[in-house]
Amino acid sequence: MIEVIPAILAKNINDLRQKIANVVNIAHIVQIDMCDGKFVQSTSWPMNRDDMESTALILGEEEGMPYWENLDFEFDLMVKDAIKQFDFFVRLGAKRIIFHLEAEDESELKDFINSIDPYTRESIEIGIAINTTTDIEKLFSYINSIDFVQCMGIEHIGFQGEKFDERVINQIINLKKIYPDLIISVDGSVNEDTGPLLVEAGATRLVAGSVLMKSFDIKETMKELENL
Repeated sequence: MIEVIPAILAKNINDLRQKIANVVNIAHIVQIDMCDGKFVQSTSWPMNRDDMESTALILGEEEGMPYWENLDFEFDLMVKDAIKQFDFFVRLGAKRIIFHLEAEDESELKDFINSIDPYTRESIEIGIAINTTTDIEKLFSYINSIDFVQCMGIEHIGFQGEKFDERVINQIINLKKIYPDLIISVDGSVNEDTGPLLVEAGATRLVAGSVLMKSFDIKETMKELENL
């Protein structure tokens, strides 16, 4: 069965809470898109510095992430120099952290991932995302150090509802030829039409944003995607 991960792009903590509430008891993990306005044009919580008081309470463990007792969190870091803020994201409660290859110095990113404390590494999965315009060969030196790859299904990242970029299909096919056991997640323009193409190419996780948030029956839409 395909793992379907709801994607949430939140303006503030209240927006985050409301959107997570839509998938509680339906999903076991949600992806939170974190955009800093530097690597991508959009900004989102917590990088936009809204609700700093609520963020501080989470960091201080006086509160948890919304619905933290019901599900896990995958942080998609569309953030410049995310490795310098790694501890911040860990303290927010990440179960999975995704670095974007294009947002980091590649040698620094590689060294950083290999230097993560083993105790931390046991509790957090690390993934690397690549744009549709990036050569998959740039991933090869990371494969043995990460848990999964996220291929972006759109060219203009940082926004939901963007047009599907078919170049992602070849990325997935070629990655699977070389690394047949690699977990490949796809984020961007995932829906009932593109999902079958992505799964056929070799994707094992589908990150779905607009198609779920606009659905009249989120649970049923997730089931359809899971059963592709």
